[in-house]
Amino acid sequence: MPTPVEARLQALKSTLQQAGIAYQSLSSMADTGLAHDHVWIHRDGNDWVARLPKQSQMNLAPADNLAYEAACYKRASQGRHVPHLHGVLSVSVTLPRGGLLVDAVKGRLAQLPQDLPRIAETLASLHRLALPEHTEPLLAPADPWQAMRDEVSRQAEWLEKADLNTEIIVRIRDELDALPSTLSDAKRCLISFDTHPGNFLVTQDGRAILVDLEKCRYGLPGIDLAHTSLYTSTTWDVNSQAVLTMDEVITFYRRWQASMGETPSAETLVACRRATWLWSLTWCAKWRAQYLHSRDTEYRGQDWSAELTDAAVIAHVRDRVEHYLSLPIIDHVHSELQCLQASL
Repeated sequence: MPTPVEARLQALKSTLQQAGIAYQSLSSMADTGLAHDHVWIHRDGNDWVARLPKQSQMNLAPADNLAYEAACYKRASQGRHVPHLHGVLSVSVTLPRGGLLVDAVKGRLAQLPQDLPRIAETLASLHRLALPEHTEPLLAPADPWQAMRDEVSRQAEWLEKADLNTEIIVRIRDELDALPSTLSDAKRCLISFDTHPGNFLVTQDGRAILVDLEKCRYGLPGIDLAHTSLYTSTTWDVNSQAVLTMDEVITFYRRWQASMGETPSAETLVACRRATWLWSLTWCAKWRAQYLHSRDTEYRGQDWSAELTDAAVIAHVRDRVEHYLSLPIIDHVHSELQCLQASL
C-alpha cells in the first residue's frame, strides 16, 4: 500500500507523462499549508513546482477552482513579482482536483521587519496593474468594500458554532459593528487577498516573490497591506514569525504609498485593516468548528478537514487559532488599530 506521498508522486508522474512534459525527477515538498500539496519538478533548465489543490478556498468545484487559480497567476505575473504559470493539469481520476505548473522560486523565506520594504515594492507592483476590460473569472465586485463586509459577515455566522467563550464572541461582534458602512475612496485594483509573510520568498537579487496565489480579486489594496502586517499574519508562519512595532508597520505603509503615488486615505486603510483582521478571526472560528470533520471524498469546494494535512501542521494551526481568539490578543490588535489611525 503506497503512502500518501508516494501516491501523490505516482499520480503526478503519470499525468506528466500523458501530457508529454519532460522532467528529470520529482521531489515531494514539505506539507506546510491547508490548501495545496507541492511537488518540485527537476528539469533540464528551469525547475517547476506542481501545485496540487487539497480543496478550494474559493469554495469552487475542482475545474472552476483550477481555472480561477490559473487566472490569478496569469494576471499577477504581469507585475513581475510572482511565479510564471507554465501549464494546467486538468482534473482527472488521477488528479481529482488537477494542478498548476509554475516556476520554482529559489530563495529564502521573508524575514520581518527587514524584508518589509521588498514586500511593499512587490505589493505595489501588483496594485499598480491596470484593470483589464474583462475581469472574469476573478471576483470583481462593483462595491469591493461591501463585498468584504459581506464575506466577513458570512464567516461570522460560525462564531456561535465554534464553542467560543461568550465574552470573546461579544468582543468580536463589537469590532464588526465598528466597521464603517461605506468608504469614500474604495478604488479597486488587483489584490492577492493572501499576503501573510510566509507566502513570500526573497531571491538572490533581492526581490520578494509572492508564491501563493489562489484568492486574487479586484478589491481594496489596504486588505493586502493589512494581511502582510497584522499580528495575526506576522505570527502565523512558524518559520517567519515576528511581532512588528507600530513604527515598523507605519514605515511599511509609507514605503508602499511612496511606490504607488495616489493612495487611499488613512481612514480607508485602517478600515481595511480592521476588516482583514475580522476576516482572519471569523475564519479561525470557522476552522475551529470544521477541522474535525471527515474529509470530503467527493472533492467539493472548501474542505478544512484535518485528514488532508500533516498532523504537525494541524497542531500549529490549532495553536494559532486558539491564540488569536483569546481576549488578550483581541485587545492587543484593537489597541494597534487605534494607534495606526492616529499615525498614518
